[in-house]
Amino acid sequence: MIKEYRTVTEINGPLVFVKDVTGVGYNELAYVTYPDGTRRKGQVLDSKRGTAVVQIFQETSGLDINTTTVRFTGDVISLKVSDQMLGRVFDGMGEPRNGPAILSKDSRDIRGYSINPYCRQTADNFIQTGISAIDGMNTLVRGQKLPIFSQSGLPHNELAIQIARQSRTAEGRDNFAVVFGAMGITHEEASMFINDLERTDAMENSVMFINYAEDPSIERLITPRVALTTAEYLAFDLGYHVLVILTDMTKYCESLREISSSRNEVPGRRGYPGYMYTDLASIYERAGCIRGLKGTITQIPILTMPSGDITHPIPDLTGYITEGQIVLSNQINRKNIYPPVDVLPCLSRLMNNGIGQGKTREDHKSLQDQIYSLYAEGRQMRSLSDVVGAEALSPQDRRYLQFADRFENEFIRQGKYESRDIEETLDLGWDIISDFPQQLLKRITPELLQKYGRQKPQ
Repeated sequence: MIKEYRTVTEINGPLVFVKDVTGVGYNELAYVTYPDGTRRKGQVLDSKRGTAVVQIFQETSGLDINTTTVRFTGDVISLKVSDQMLGRVFDGMGEPRNGPAILSKDSRDIRGYSINPYCRQTADNFIQTGISAIDGMNTLVRGQKLPIFSQSGLPHNELAIQIARQSRTAEGRDNFAVVFGAMGITHEEASMFINDLERTDAMENSVMFINYAEDPSIERLITPRVALTTAEYLAFDLGYHVLVILTDMTKYCESLREISSSRNEVPGRRGYPGYMYTDLASIYERAGCIRGLKGTITQIPILTMPSGDITHPIPDLTGYITEGQIVLSNQINRKNIYPPVDVLPCLSRLMNNGIGQGKTREDHKSLQDQIYSLYAEGRQMRSLSDVVGAEALSPQDRRYLQFADRFENEFIRQGKYESRDIEETLDLGWDIISDFPQQLLKRITPELLQKYGRQKPQ
């Protein structure tokens, strides 16, 4: 039932306070009519003791307390979904930025629902990104939530678009789709994303939602939800394996803090609202596999850690909810290595479910463990050599030191348009450990060494 009110008492940023309301619920869709007749969408954030708080998704300049009209529709914000969305670009609210409007009778509540744990199916299938630092060392699995922790100035956008362009299941890209949600980006960044996907023909299996930096910050709270609503339709209605890339979740959380401050809520850690954990969980937990349904949703949220602080509330809470992390390093980036992935703090908690015989290759886990061990030793030797000099190290210690350099320059380093399949990645891993005698490769069985090893005579 539509209800109309002219009882606005306060306007605070994107928030409009309306008194003497009845029967208005949380998240209800509202339309706010400006004095000049312009109508904007809004959403009910709070409704108690006869006062409703409405957040407007566009600019509020020009609003007037005496002449502004607010209409409550009784519905929630929804998105029209269709297979026609593939290959299209939308704004942060789900309105087309290119081409005609989506013609569909199927409309979905953008809030969605977290997947019932009882209905969840174990994620156990490999997604190939074509990036060795991920596929070989921190494998992405269908249905997983694997965030990328970055910093300002690092090439996380380039990595995101490379993953979108190259990712595929073992069966290829025929039944694979990418949903890309970008929040608070520049027009230059948006053009890079769109042009890259169009140039490589990856756009036909992609859907993009773009919220520009100059768009109202309140719209950023909607962007990941319309992206995930689209992903749920493609996955659970049409049977696609969907990869959702969300960048930058830090800007999303900053908008959440801005709105919380406008509502005069009691702040939590570093000014972020106390419910930020729950809010992030409502986004991340929409990924997964559902028993009995063919499609899956995999998430790669990208966030920039303020001042590179991994203990900051945003990466900290994200780490609690998700299943690992890919960490980009300034130190590696300064060596002009792309992608600048620091594998030591990285983790993919579901990796073991998606690798091995019949999925990637039987030697994958043992090889990964051995490379981690050797690289950790090499990093220690690098720190030691900075103090005492490389000449003071033993021959064996220098071998570890050389391995660390070779691992970064040959295994991690690859071109932005270079896609390595999993066989190529694993073979490269065997190549870089070939300088070590078998007795030092303690994490690999003699049988695997006999089958895949290429150790040089010592």
